[in-house]
Amino acid sequence: MFDFLRTRLAQGTRTSPFPKGGADFPERFRGLPVLHANSPRDVGACLFSPEEGGYTRDYRMASATREGLVATAGEIELAGALNARMRRLFGRSLRLRSVVAGSCNGCEAELVALGNVVFDLGRFGVQFVASPRHADGIVITGAVNRNMRLALEKTYEATPEPRIVIAVGACAIAGGPLAGSPEIEGVPLDIPVDLYIAGCPPHPLTVLDGLLRLLDRLPRA
Repeated sequence: MFDFLRTRLAQGTRTSPFPKGGADFPERFRGLPVLHANSPRDVGACLFSPEEGGYTRDYRMASATREGLVATAGEIELAGALNARMRRLFGRSLRLRSVVAGSCNGCEAELVALGNVVFDLGRFGVQFVASPRHADGIVITGAVNRNMRLALEKTYEATPEPRIVIAVGACAIAGGPLAGSPEIEGVPLDIPVDLYIAGCPPHPLTVLDGLLRLLDRLPRA
């Protein structure tokens, strides 16, 4: 027991200082793709493979609109805050229900990592819940195949209004590597998405950055 305590004390603070401090990424981290003003690029559909080009260290890849992830002027349109009424209703907490709608589980692994001691999503009042009836919104991962469309729609309907919808990862946003398959239907048009978070899969801080932008919880510049 004492050995454990000594080891833990020697480790110091393990939680990331984000958003007040910087973020450390491994050398192999691939952030926002290199964008050029004269060469439009759909960041939402990017699979972040070496063949797709160079990448920056910028983890910010969340937009309030699908069009915002299509860079036509050398940059993407980062998400803004929800309207004042929605922020007032949610207060300083947000409960989310995850819907895995045909995924390789890469995005889900990153969402699970948000709950560890490094990223500690709960310190911002954001938690994942087991029932949509206890949720403020849903997080969609996966390309939404035919077999999962009904489950997604029922989960959305069971979430009380007002509710938010967040699409995480290239599959949920644009079909990912399965785009064009007759089995892939995508997020139904009658489920309006409030936040698109790009990545394949997105880094936990990319997801966290998007959520805090939505809640207007990032430090003022």
